Amino acid sequence: MEDDLVSEDDILLWSEKEFHDAAKRNDTGKMQELIKKGVDVKAKNKVDRKALHWAAGAGNEQALRLLLDHDTEVDEEDSFGMNALLLASWFGHLKILQILVACGAKLNCQNKNGLSMLHCAAQRGHIRVLEFIMEDLENIRLDTEDKSGKTAFHLAAEHGQLEVVEFLIGMGCTHGLKDKEDNTAIHLAAKHGHTEVLQKIVETGVDIDERNIDGLTALHFSADGGHYECVKLLLESCCNVNALTNRNMNALHYVAQHGFDREVSLLLEAGVNTDAVDNQHNTPLHIAVFNGHTEIVRLLIDADCDLDLSDNRQQTALHIAAEHGCQDMAEMILIAGVNLNLTDKQGKTCLEVAARGSHVILVDMIIKADRFYKWEKDHMGGDQDSWVGRQLSFKQDHQLETQHLRSVLWSLATKHLCRGEWKILAQHWGFTDAHIRAIEQQWTGMKSFKEHGHRMLLIWLHGVVIAGENPIKGLYEGLVEISRTDLKTSGRRQMQTPALPKYVLQCE
Repeated sequence: MEDDLVSEDDILLWSEKEFHDAAKRNDTGKMQELIKKGVDVKAKNKVDRKALHWAAGAGNEQALRLLLDHDTEVDEEDSFGMNALLLASWFGHLKILQILVACGAKLNCQNKNGLSMLHCAAQRGHIRVLEFIMEDLENIRLDTEDKSGKTAFHLAAEHGQLEVVEFLIGMGCTHGLKDKEDNTAIHLAAKHGHTEVLQKIVETGVDIDERNIDGLTALHFSADGGHYECVKLLLESCCNVNALTNRNMNALHYVAQHGFDREVSLLLEAGVNTDAVDNQHNTPLHIAVFNGHTEIVRLLIDADCDLDLSDNRQQTALHIAAEHGCQDMAEMILIAGVNLNLTDKQGKTCLEVAARGSHVILVDMIIKADRFYKWEKDHMGGDQDSWVGRQLSFKQDHQLETQHLRSVLWSLATKHLCRGEWKILAQHWGFTDAHIRAIEQQWTGMKSFKEHGHRMLLIWLHGVVIAGENPIKGLYEGLVEISRTDLKTSGRRQMQTPALPKYVLQCE
């Protein structure tokens, strides 16, 4: 076979490629055979890596010794700035490292990212290599920084190398040094969820509330990553639970954004400020609703967060739920009690926002809640605990107890009420103009009024059931109000309407 290029993408000849492969697998016999045929021992591939690099990286002592007899340029780097010494450190080959040092390899070398052999061994967790570097070599600086400002201690913490962290602490490294983003080792351990490493660093007495360039503390990083054990450790170590970043975010903002409910519980127990507002004036509740995290919303409401705070668009959390049609979260907020008169920057209430978005069920829920608030104020004396322990819902009614009556209301709305009569009934029952406009926003064609009337009747029924009133009596009085006594008269005479006349007759 002719000794052509391996491929168009490579620059090695076939014999050179075979030589590299032999060095990788420590096949000294094949290497010697190729050397006798005149192969270029120093040939480099397209990333400037030669056989010496492969042997060092693979930890192949016999291949390395053979190569050193023919290639003394031990400090040559590949395109990443990695030479044989750095590769041996990276992959943890102590014997290879010792051989290279004995051959005069440059000890203070660094790759393109500024990683020294100390950095390489620390990041990869090669403790025996580290011991050799620190104990047997001279003029090795323990706190040397790479191009990002990280020391070996930073890298060991970032990559969860506990044994290395303990070794470096024992060697006297500086614990609180900052990289170019002002991160200390405690920041990096917390960011990546390395609890045992974090514990070891905390024990050194460093400032656990140290802020980085963006104002983040270790707690912010732990919260953002959802690292439960790290959050717990930092809180138990008395970190500042209400520390704010440069964007005025506390740890609760981060866990609310990601939906980390276990971490939310930890922070709430530690007394975190539930109503802190970031630079967009978002509270954790705003963020949880926007991201659809129902359980977080429940936890925040149970913690008595302020439901009426508004963001930079002057939207409350309920406005956001209304805008996106989030029924479950909206109901939790409505049950907890919220000011439905607050408006956003466009002057819209949450009811108007829901209507504009055609979220029909949500519109009806908000109207039910508004009517309930008024009834509660008038009849319960403003007692906030009046409904504690009692079942309350503003969603659509699917109870068996009201099924028959609901069918009556459907018949009334779709077969008997004329256009406009549902509005008169609504006004008689205390629906506001805003309620009626919101119901009318739904358009299903020329007979939309039938659907509007049906929705209004179901909303009315919800209030009657809550108040414990007689729905038949109320319905009868309403029909009298709109002068539709013909419904009960025809019912008495012909009983053609299946359910409605019977109920109406009972009220005479």
